[in-house]
Amino acid sequence: MAINILGIRHHGPGSARNVKAFLESVKPDIVLVEGPPEADAMLQWVGHQDLKPPVALLCYQPDDPQRSVFYPFADFSPEWQAILYAKKQNIHVRFMDLPAGNQMLIEKEQAEEKEQDIPVKPDHINLEAQSYGQLYKRPISYLSDAAGFADDEKWWEHTFEYRLNNDEVFDAVGEAMQALRESLPQKDKKLERFREAYMRRAIRQAEKEMFHTIAVICGAWHVPALQNKSSQKDDNELLKGLPKTKTECTWIPWTFNRLSFYSGYGAGINSPGWYNHVWHHPNDDGTLWMAHVAQLFRKQQMDTSVAHIIEAVRLAESLASLRGLSKAGLEELNEATLSVLGNGESILLKLVHEELIVGHQIGEVPVEIPKPPLQLDIEKLQKKLRLPPTADFKDYTLDLRKETDLERSVFLHRLNLLGIKWGQQQYVAGKGTFKEQWRLQWDPGYSVEIIERGNLGNTVLEATANSVLNQAKETTNLKVISDLLEKSIPAELPDAIEILIYRLNNLAAASADIIELMEIVPGLITVARYGNVRKTDATVVLSIISSIITRICISLPNACVAIDDDAAQKLLGLFYKLNDGINLLQEPETISGWQQTLQHIAGNKGTSPVIGGYSTRLLNDGKLLSADQLMKYFGFAMSSATAPVISAAWLEGFLKGSGTLLLLDQDLWAVIDNWVSGLSDDTFMQVLPLLRRTFANFSTPERRKLGEKVRTGNTTGQLHHSITPNFDDERARKGLPVIMELLGLTTNRTELNGN
Repeated sequence: MAINILGIRHHGPGSARNVKAFLESVKPDIVLVEGPPEADAMLQWVGHQDLKPPVALLCYQPDDPQRSVFYPFADFSPEWQAILYAKKQNIHVRFMDLPAGNQMLIEKEQAEEKEQDIPVKPDHINLEAQSYGQLYKRPISYLSDAAGFADDEKWWEHTFEYRLNNDEVFDAVGEAMQALRESLPQKDKKLERFREAYMRRAIRQAEKEMFHTIAVICGAWHVPALQNKSSQKDDNELLKGLPKTKTECTWIPWTFNRLSFYSGYGAGINSPGWYNHVWHHPNDDGTLWMAHVAQLFRKQQMDTSVAHIIEAVRLAESLASLRGLSKAGLEELNEATLSVLGNGESILLKLVHEELIVGHQIGEVPVEIPKPPLQLDIEKLQKKLRLPPTADFKDYTLDLRKETDLERSVFLHRLNLLGIKWGQQQYVAGKGTFKEQWRLQWDPGYSVEIIERGNLGNTVLEATANSVLNQAKETTNLKVISDLLEKSIPAELPDAIEILIYRLNNLAAASADIIELMEIVPGLITVARYGNVRKTDATVVLSIISSIITRICISLPNACVAIDDDAAQKLLGLFYKLNDGINLLQEPETISGWQQTLQHIAGNKGTSPVIGGYSTRLLNDGKLLSADQLMKYFGFAMSSATAPVISAAWLEGFLKGSGTLLLLDQDLWAVIDNWVSGLSDDTFMQVLPLLRRTFANFSTPERRKLGEKVRTGNTTGQLHHSITPNFDDERARKGLPVIMELLGLTTNRTELNGN
């Protein structure tokens, strides 16, 4: 009876090649692989024509799907090649690690214990902890240090992953790990002790079943623990009373990008695309890799010749030779790419990293594999709507007037409501509401979220509706209900929409909070607009909007009196959105009521000045003020009898959003001009922050034009008439360049001083 323990690196192409060669040579009658025993039933799918790596085993607790773990596999994963060999040879293959359910519970217990630990004062243990921390680092680092490598990953790659015909590699790995485990201080890793005890038990079970040649595939670090077996009694005692939990497993597609994440193996790699290349082209001296790089650059409209490729390969080989390496690795190839093909542009190396070194490959899983009903419905809709999940992002512009695009939009909106953020809605240029821009990028982690939402319903429609209704039941916040309604309209959830409208109407009728009512109106107006596009009856929503705006118009004038600056600024933002929404609604009665409210607010001397100024501006924009009336409002606000701070706040409100009016109306410009010139130095310094905040919101062209107007003195002359005899012309000229720069005008200072 022979037990062959093969220590490997998870996702290592050289390790995978060595494992495959060893198994073909030894021909074992059972293969034991580090992995969760609960997933043994899933091994029957390995070798299926539709199960294409990268894929992962997902193990989760049905009652708490967020408590889950992934075990990913790529073509170049040693475990995958071992399982594939066993399936092709029709021999036994099993997972032998501690069950994933047990691991999740132990990790949970350790996390809880860590949270309950009382920290010890640093001066009690500082020296000892520092000493221990300096000694304990990644064990493999000691081997790379001894070999003269600054990077332990690079040492492992050149020693094992790139080397061919490495016949005695597993003996060497075992001896190296044995030396490390004997020489280095060991942390008390509870989970590791449980795992290794369980693996030894699995090996004993295979011996007990009279298998003659046993092949064990495990992480290199575990080899000594499995070779120098503890007694069966000690292992049984350690594993006695392990917590039990129900766990379910399934295969899911994985991506190269996710191979670098923490997984069930606790391992990751930084260059899956490169490792995939090494696996499929072990004899490549860098020429084929450089050809791929050149092809990528040509797609970016960069001229790259065969001569570039040859020179880059030669440079990589020269670097490897200088560094005493047997062949050029990824680091050497990257440096050659940067120097020869990229002309020193590091941004191009970033492109190589994203497209080739990591890559966008995503695996495939057979549709026959048992999955939760909700996941099956999502996959069915993805196929029907031609929205394949991809590892790299893909943009879609949807025209909601087309049936297929409308169905796509509904599907994506429903997933977002479920909390599955596969699609991110982007801004789309153009007028109208019939277009939507989406960016889709699939993350394998969504599989856990889909399973978690499975208790809400078996279909996307059912699960989304139940999710919305559950959220609506748990809140009495008008804004939350309004947001849910706004998101439910494009998701086409008729039953949920009806209940949300009923809840919204009742809560709005009972609310006395004017701010809360103003916050929800813009969203409801969006709902009404979407109703028209999506052929949804928006009449009920419009009646609610009308009712809420009527209540706002009644209560708003009093709400604008005797409020501080922070409250006024918040109210100003709501004014801005509410006015835009009302104009967008185009309801004559609503617009008329709103304009009457603005007149009350603007004419009330007790109104917050910034609100009063903005209300006056809205009346003027709506052509509800004659030139004389506007000058009357302006004259009162900017008069010498009004405190300068109040005048500045009123002016900020009036000019909110645009300063174009000052460029067109010479009389208004003169009023402001005279007001500013009449301020004393101390008063001017007090109001300067308000003025800067006002003008900072203007566009750059507006600020430039206003600056030109100041520079050329294009006024009616009142300013110059009001200048006192003590006005310091030279001092003013020196300050003018600074004012021009603040306004965004970059005119030469010499030119300004000359004027």
